[in-house]
Amino acid sequence: MPDRRLLDAQTARGLPWVVAIAFFMQSLDGTILNTALPAMANDLNEDPLRMQGVIIAYMLTVALLIPASGWIADRFGTKKIFFGAILLFSFGSLLCALSHSLDMLIGARVIQGLGGALMLPVGRLVVLRAYPRSELVRIMGFITIPGLLGPLIGPVMGGWMVQYLTWHWIFLINLPVGIVGCYAVWRFIPDLRGKERSRFDTLGFLLFGAAMLLITVAMEGLGELHLPHLRVMLLLFGGMACLIAYWLRAGRIDQPLFSPLLFQTRTFAIGLFGNLFARLGSGALPFLVPLLLQVALGYSPSQAGMSMLPLAAAAIMAKSVARPIIELLGYRFVLTANTLALGLMLASIGLVNEHTPYWLLLGVLAFMGAINSLQFTAMNAVTLIDLDDASASSGNSLLSVVGQLSLSLGVACAGALLGGFSANIGSDNAATVLGAFQLTFVTVGVMTMLAAVIFSQLSKDDGRLISDS
Repeated sequence: MPDRRLLDAQTARGLPWVVAIAFFMQSLDGTILNTALPAMANDLNEDPLRMQGVIIAYMLTVALLIPASGWIADRFGTKKIFFGAILLFSFGSLLCALSHSLDMLIGARVIQGLGGALMLPVGRLVVLRAYPRSELVRIMGFITIPGLLGPLIGPVMGGWMVQYLTWHWIFLINLPVGIVGCYAVWRFIPDLRGKERSRFDTLGFLLFGAAMLLITVAMEGLGELHLPHLRVMLLLFGGMACLIAYWLRAGRIDQPLFSPLLFQTRTFAIGLFGNLFARLGSGALPFLVPLLLQVALGYSPSQAGMSMLPLAAAAIMAKSVARPIIELLGYRFVLTANTLALGLMLASIGLVNEHTPYWLLLGVLAFMGAINSLQFTAMNAVTLIDLDDASASSGNSLLSVVGQLSLSLGVACAGALLGGFSANIGSDNAATVLGAFQLTFVTVGVMTMLAAVIFSQLSKDDGRLISDS
């Protein structure tokens, strides 16, 4: 691996900007899409309540490939992989814009996900290897700012494009950004590799990936795919069998994809399982709210996009107070109370109807954005805070996988609940569609509150001596 000191001044200045462009590109794409789903469904002659496959295809592809990203970068070099990731993401965006059916769009999102799965982890890996540890906090803080701006700009831009242009432009906008990104990668990204080659746990990767795929498809089978319950149960059992087989095998080989020894760190185990369940509500939120505003309440795409601004803005502002709150109150209190508050706020959206004052709706979304931001900061910090240096990389990768998986499961659960409540109500007029949304939000809120039981298992002093920004 090249010595960090060999980086020239121009590369050292340009590299953070390149990684920041990739972060912005991915976060913008994820948030700009949600506002456009109803318009896309109308153009493709699909039910807007059953468009979650477009989101899940991307999230699941990213989750499946993240475990392999570090090994791939070590094997082929960060420069080639980062360049290929942006190129693949841009090509997938072009295919999305050219799609004329839902199946074609979902396939194009998978290609997009192949690039997205490599962009973020390889970008972080480049920064980790290219700069001394004393610079990491400053550099990581710089490159994550564009990632926070994506959710702020995305819904507004998506709503505007759908209303005044066409939904295809939400994907076409990635092309010029991708061209600039590819040039910048070739110009500024150093070709860093691991010190030694290690064997890739191919069988473990296949077992772990099969488990995530089968479980997510089973959840989708309850919603968009309309699979018989017997088939859904078989998919769930198959997924659980693959997951159990993976962990049994990982305990007896030398270099597993993720070691079971990680779970001997109590805070990691609690944080990881808490992440999995608490993020179900967080994953459902950006999918459900734009649909509620447009399909059930009749908002225009641009108005729905503007309505998401308080949620994203409050999330950014909450980052500055998260650390002092955690230091003052401790992780157990913050995560237990905050998870209950997040669930209650999600359930409270079930009270929204056509008579709800607009200012009140914006206030609820802003408060929820702040709570959600604090939740992510505290969950991620407590999960990794007690891991040693040897386990930190593997633990961080597993946390990234669980984060992506739980977000996709959140969308799948929300879609299944929405489809089930819509079918039970039995009509598609505005009042009954609104009722389905209300029941879905209440159910998702209750599911989120149950994660508080997991976080309550933390001790009062966990993480008190170390904090995460």
